Amino acid sequence: MDSFRCEKMAIFEKLTDDMKSAMKAGDKARLSTIRLLRGQIKDAAIDKRAELTEDEEIAVLMNAAKKRRESIEAFKNAGRQDLVDKETNELSVIQSYLPEPLSQEELVTIIDSAIEQSGAQTIKDLGKVMPVVMAQVKGRADGKLINQLVREKLS
Repeated sequence: MDSFRCEKMAIFEKLTDDMKSAMKAGDKARLSTIRLLRGQIKDAAIDKRAELTEDEEIAVLMNAAKKRRESIEAFKNAGRQDLVDKETNELSVIQSYLPEPLSQEELVTIIDSAIEQSGAQTIKDLGKVMPVVMAQVKGRADGKLINQLVREKLS
């Protein structure tokens, strides 16, 4: 293995190592979440018919995190605290594999720069700004939050 590979372990490899650790520790909740994530990454690779890049692996994890957030919201509305707790636990496991999220200030700076770059003036220019911002944040911020912040800036 070259030194770069050792320094920055692929997400799938890290999940595999952590799965073994969770098995040894008897942490069933973490183990089931890690198995689920590995399965989703494998499925995405099969669909692509090639190995996933790290960005693509992050996209799979972001999608899984988004689903957990939506489920948490739905279960809260339904008064199912037991399921809220389960989904919250899974979300924390997923987030441990995602890059460190950007702060609100960092996001605002990126959005301001993207608005300036694209020459956006009004809310109609949202489609010009969003791709620029999303390319820069790559898995480090929630798309809904970004959309909301861009809309506020352009209104």
